[in-house]
Amino acid sequence: MTPSKDTRTPYVPNDEPHPWRRFVTVGDSFTEGIGDPEPNAPGGHRGWADRVAEVLSLQVEDFAYANLAVRGKLIGQIAEDQIDAALDLAPDLVTICAGGNDVIRPGTDPDDIAAQFESCVARLSSQGAAVVVFTGFDVGWNPVFRPFRGKIAIYNENVRAIAERHDALVADLWALGEVQDPRFWADDRLHLNPLGHHEVARMVLRALNVSHALQPMRPDPLPARTWRSARRDDLVWARTHLVPWVLRRLRHQSSGDDVLPKRPDAAPYGGDSGA
Repeated sequence: MTPSKDTRTPYVPNDEPHPWRRFVTVGDSFTEGIGDPEPNAPGGHRGWADRVAEVLSLQVEDFAYANLAVRGKLIGQIAEDQIDAALDLAPDLVTICAGGNDVIRPGTDPDDIAAQFESCVARLSSQGAAVVVFTGFDVGWNPVFRPFRGKIAIYNENVRAIAERHDALVADLWALGEVQDPRFWADDRLHLNPLGHHEVARMVLRALNVSHALQPMRPDPLPARTWRSARRDDLVWARTHLVPWVLRRLRHQSSGDDVLPKRPDAAPYGGDSGA
């Protein structure tokens, strides 16, 4: 992988240390870091949030980080299990990415999901913490999830309106064009790979206006494949990943059943609870 040219509009970097000392994240598999395996990290996964925490921890003293996100969780479960736990840790910076698992379920209403999301944001901001919210990915490039693109777009507009009402920062995954490419996704095609999590970390740090040394990266070119080999790979993927994912939803099961948060306590990044 080689660095790529970053063509975004320049902005004035913040030369001062960031103001945060206690960073807490809530959400689902995206924030837990699924797709970015790291055997030495808590839970065996790294992810964008750990990457952001690492950068933040290097700039100030007395920095602590907790990650309460658990894979597969719906917004109601996040509201019930994670919001009060996050507030108990007294964060001054908190991120929430939630509702994605609800939006891609047939028959759900993005406005109803957004109402639940707003309740979470209101609670998280009630103690004065800076809150970062996430829009959903633009899935137009993905033939499996493309049918949900309209619902995601509606949900995103709700998220932006909620951020405006509660003075939250928006980390805009929809606008992150780099990850609209299969090379930024794990083999399961459901989660970002390490390169994708790296790009999200860069985007979040940019939203926070925190200086950092993370460089944009370009994946290696895809190997040439015949139509037959591509279809064979699609069938293997469907049997290995898509069918189990669908069956779990039909059975009202979750990949996060019996999974505990990987970093439940606010602790120094790199200490006993960090990698």
